[in-house]
Amino acid sequence: MNEIESAAEQLAWIDWNDINDVETICRGFFARLAAEPGIVRARLEALPNRPELLGLCEHYDILDKIVLFNDSDTGIRVRLHVFLPGYFDRPHNHRWSYASRILRGHYRHYLFGNAELDDQIDPAKLPVLHVREEPIDTTYALHHSMVHAVVAEPFTVSLVVRGPAVKDRFLVTDRKTGQAWWQFGAAQESPEESQRKQMTPVRLQEAIERLTQWELF
Repeated sequence: MNEIESAAEQLAWIDWNDINDVETICRGFFARLAAEPGIVRARLEALPNRPELLGLCEHYDILDKIVLFNDSDTGIRVRLHVFLPGYFDRPHNHRWSYASRILRGHYRHYLFGNAELDDQIDPAKLPVLHVREEPIDTTYALHHSMVHAVVAEPFTVSLVVRGPAVKDRFLVTDRKTGQAWWQFGAAQESPEESQRKQMTPVRLQEAIERLTQWELF
């Protein structure tokens, strides 16, 4: 068993309906990876030869998602997020609950609460209930029902543990245009949509070189 698989064994005990449990167990997982950076470094070096993981890595204009671990039985996934210049979120919820630890940079986090969302909602009526900075070494967990948005400093890096999907879609809202729309998981995407966001081996190598330069692992 690879070291990251061994470290991730504790994630199987998470009660994803208990966000305190999510945060507590993931905090321990993040602490182990911080104490043993070679675990992540070894997985990054192996990724080009792990097509089942490389195929899950995604590249967008403003975000890279690098998948380090995926358990298809439990739906648990461990990713590195690299926020690129210009990154910002529109208010949205998620298909799954997750925990995150900030490794580099920081972002401003806007929390709108557990709102009842549908595509007829007026985004301008979503009140910001909590604003916080997420600096280096911050760990937090977010329930899938929470509506939130992030504005990240360029090249902020976070380590994310996402739980199993509990719904097949999530809602994205735009407070400037007043629009709202559903987005679906990868299983319901067209081949063209999937291909557009898939990270190429060249892009992966560029991302790994950045992470190495920043001496995160």
